[in-house]
Amino acid sequence: MRGGARRKMGWVVQAVITGITAFVATNIDDIVILTLFFAQINAGFRPDQIVLGQYLGFCVLIAASLPGFFGGLLIPKAWIGLLGLVPIALGISQFVCREDKEMDVQIVSCEVNRSRGIASFLAPQTYNVAAVTVANGGDNIGIYVPLFANNNLISLGVILSVFLVMVGVWCYIGYHLSRHPAIAPLLTRYGHKIVPFVLIGLGIFILTENYL
Repeated sequence: MRGGARRKMGWVVQAVITGITAFVATNIDDIVILTLFFAQINAGFRPDQIVLGQYLGFCVLIAASLPGFFGGLLIPKAWIGLLGLVPIALGISQFVCREDKEMDVQIVSCEVNRSRGIASFLAPQTYNVAAVTVANGGDNIGIYVPLFANNNLISLGVILSVFLVMVGVWCYIGYHLSRHPAIAPLLTRYGHKIVPFVLIGLGIFILTENYL
């Protein structure tokens, strides 16, 4: 019994370390994206929408990688690179519609207190964040599929739990970076102008990384 308990504890500790390492290695760039998102918070774009979007997008990445545990791949590798078109489309949309969005803020602010709970989950902003998270997750899928395939059910459960905790930690870090005295003024002044170019650049990087 003691030997079995030690082995299980060893699996758990190893899985925690593996989960943290894999998450950090595949999501360093998400800190920048999250910080820019949090810097754009206003009446029509709230922190809960960013957090929900991040969790939603990351859960999609996990779902796409889980078949690796069962010996398959849900998304063909050749298709992963096409996800780069998503942030490009969002970046162009934000760039073209920036002035219209600024004019709409006052209208949205009148309705914001009415939309809580499930409305946050259904908001377009939530899905925009989720779409960027998924589009930026090609490397996540490439690493998570073999990672999941090489772990037993207990270790997999621990790794997934660590991933979900780390998503919250990443959101916390991104939020506080966007409020940092040295960073916040720059993001407040230039963040809405930078984001479209960051999204377009991210999409181009994803495409070139997969097809060139």
